[in-house]
Amino acid sequence: MHKFIDLEKLPERELAAGFSARLIHTGKVTIAHVKIRKGSQLPAHKHFHEQVTNIVSGELEMTVGGETVLCRPGMSVTIPSNVLHSARALSDCYAVDVFCPEREDYK
Repeated sequence: MHKFIDLEKLPERELAAGFSARLIHTGKVTIAHVKIRKGSQLPAHKHFHEQVTNIVSGELEMTVGGETVLCRPGMSVTIPSNVLHSARALSDCYAVDVFCPEREDYK
């Protein structure tokens, strides 16, 4: 069944210090609309979910599998399952993360 979702009506959830998200779960994927405060850092971690991070605004330095790249609007980053990754916001950022399978821990 389809849905039309107003993001502003979804609750915001803090994923880590400086990282807050509005989350959509479909049963197969999780889509996270993430606001990131300048200077916030996401420590190195990994998970079994595949992830695609899409930068909408701001500058986000991401390290994936030991490679560090400054990500800007219009860039996407693919993160395979169980690959170590981290992030550091050089400005306020807005990103859309897609996780497969669905993130049960984000419900």
